Amino acid sequence: MKKMLLLFLTVAISLSITCGYSQDNHFPKDNVAKADYAIDESQKEVVNDSSDQDISREVENGTELIPRKIFFGNPDIAQILISPNGKWIGYIAPLNGVLNVWVAPSDNISSIRPITNDTFRGIQSYSFAFDNQHVLYTQDKKGDENWTVYSVDLMIGVTKAITPEEGVNALLLVNNHRFPNEALVGLNDRDPRYHDLYLINISSGKKRLLLKNEEGFNHFGVDSNLTVRLGFNTTPDGGEEILERLENGTWKLFIKVDPQDEMATYPIRYDESGNILYMRESRGREITALTSINLTTGVEVVLAENTKADIDGTMPHPTKRTPQAASYNYERRHWIILDPSIKADMEYLSSVEKGDYEPCSRTLDDRRWIVSYRTDDGPVKYYLYDRDEKKAEFLFSNRPALENLPLAKMHPVVLKSRDGLNLVSYYTLPVGSDKDNDAFPEEPLPMILLVHGGPWGRDEWGYYSEHQWLANRGYAVLSVNFRGSTGFGKSFINAGDREWGRKMQDDLLDAVNWSIEKGIAKPDKIAIMGGSYGGYATLAGMAFSPDVFACGVDICGVSNLTSHLMSVPPYWLPEIEKEFRRVGDYRTEEGRQFLKERSPLTYANRIEKPLLIAQGANDPRVKKEESEQIVSAMQENGIPVVYVLYKDEGHGFVRPENRLSFYAIAETFLAEVLGGRSEPIKDAFEGSNLTIPVGVELVPGLAEAMASGS
Repeated sequence: MKKMLLLFLTVAISLSITCGYSQDNHFPKDNVAKADYAIDESQKEVVNDSSDQDISREVENGTELIPRKIFFGNPDIAQILISPNGKWIGYIAPLNGVLNVWVAPSDNISSIRPITNDTFRGIQSYSFAFDNQHVLYTQDKKGDENWTVYSVDLMIGVTKAITPEEGVNALLLVNNHRFPNEALVGLNDRDPRYHDLYLINISSGKKRLLLKNEEGFNHFGVDSNLTVRLGFNTTPDGGEEILERLENGTWKLFIKVDPQDEMATYPIRYDESGNILYMRESRGREITALTSINLTTGVEVVLAENTKADIDGTMPHPTKRTPQAASYNYERRHWIILDPSIKADMEYLSSVEKGDYEPCSRTLDDRRWIVSYRTDDGPVKYYLYDRDEKKAEFLFSNRPALENLPLAKMHPVVLKSRDGLNLVSYYTLPVGSDKDNDAFPEEPLPMILLVHGGPWGRDEWGYYSEHQWLANRGYAVLSVNFRGSTGFGKSFINAGDREWGRKMQDDLLDAVNWSIEKGIAKPDKIAIMGGSYGGYATLAGMAFSPDVFACGVDICGVSNLTSHLMSVPPYWLPEIEKEFRRVGDYRTEEGRQFLKERSPLTYANRIEKPLLIAQGANDPRVKKEESEQIVSAMQENGIPVVYVLYKDEGHGFVRPENRLSFYAIAETFLAEVLGGRSEPIKDAFEGSNLTIPVGVELVPGLAEAMASGS
């Protein structure tokens, strides 16, 4: 569960898997899903600077034990962007061990310098302002998600909080090339449930009210003139009404979206003229298409579609805002070219490197692009593409320490659920375990079922730190797009409605059974692990099917669905009917009984195997009480449980010191139960702000590490 007010016309700072700037961060629901579980998503971009790797590397069956720091430390480089005028190149990289923004002239990248000086939590994402003189980024305090928007002057190096209000969830929504000196920001300072819209000068911080959100909208749509055109309201049945704002300031119904289409149908953006509206559309169809509506004639046109997977991204022209390409992802990412003017560019770029490519940052004149290439067994590579020369120049690898290491391939596979659904899944085998290269190990292995968060997100093909780390330790790793996952049509999403702990869980168990039948997993050596919804699935797996899993690792997972839904942040409340529809409704006795039956806490006495639980103390999405309830119940029942609490984290672990300490504990815990390899804890706790209220004696070496203060 995750809600925030976003506009579909935005070039704000949402985090993309490989680029840090998605060509379609106009998709409000898609962006929020990617932010659901910080530790899960952030690891797709994380690797430590290899210069300090002094850990001796164990070799077993010809495969070295790769240090945890390579998988879970800070990135060397991430989120490479080019400024709108092409003058600047920027990226995120460590400064004194903390992630900061670095910028250089694009014609002299070797002169790059840090322009921010965060000393604690690190900056996760940023964007160039269209005035080409400022960088914008957001930061919260210890994971509380009360974001502050900051502006950095590139000329004089001064950082200014342009939303200095304390305890406010400030959302950077739009910085538009027509209004280069202003940013459109949402603030819930008047009413914590609703965001009002302000235009803020990015130099002075002076703000003016654009729209007082008295109607209680949860999203807005604006055009290129920063005119508010649309407002989004959740209906009592969990659907959505999209209202159009008239010239006199009143609102009328523009589009009604039924509940079954709510997650897959919504506007993306207007074109530059404001006369064409582009949408993701599932109404009257099974698979979401990209469509356009001519607002003058009313004519609707399907621009791009696929028979298996939703259109999940578009590549808009930098100024015209017309979609030039659209992407879909079934097992791998593919592009549909819509604009013939970029056909030769895309064909050339597809041949530059192996892996899935994405143009992820472009100049306003469209002459230069930053392009990323993502593979499953190595770092992301970034190129600067010159359209005039039709030549791509290599810039950086995001994690050089991964190069020439024994990393594993990720195998896509489509499994069948017991009721016939296709479950697009991915598994990774330890290097050397598949000697005949048939994608199956020579003998069954201990396995980790790694469950994604959301649950309205998905697993994809590519490099994942957790997959590679676990495979290197000797485990097979399996990730499943269970029903409710996004990208595979609306029926697949809706099949997960009110199936937490039931059919969604059955899909995971069906995948486990498949892995046993195929000789991948040892039946008595299977663990379940995940964060957010994946944490819930871990607790559910341990409680509802205690004979299946040998142990579990839960990061910020829900244990009691009722208490969870009753404690959501206030700015989620405008959309709470959607959660009641998809999860369950506590407002009736019948609804409370339903949620109780789906809550792992209710069946804590059934848990038999060891469980590791980790939690951020400041988590606003899944409160720490969710972890503490299940820990207390397990203690009462005498079941082994280790509880790790991070005082300076929220929904997932952002600080690398905390990530490294958690994965050191998890690795040792898994090795103790499943028998895989592990790197000694040593100094893995250095700089980490963790406590272990329960179970320190259950993990070998943990008490000693805590006592030594390492």
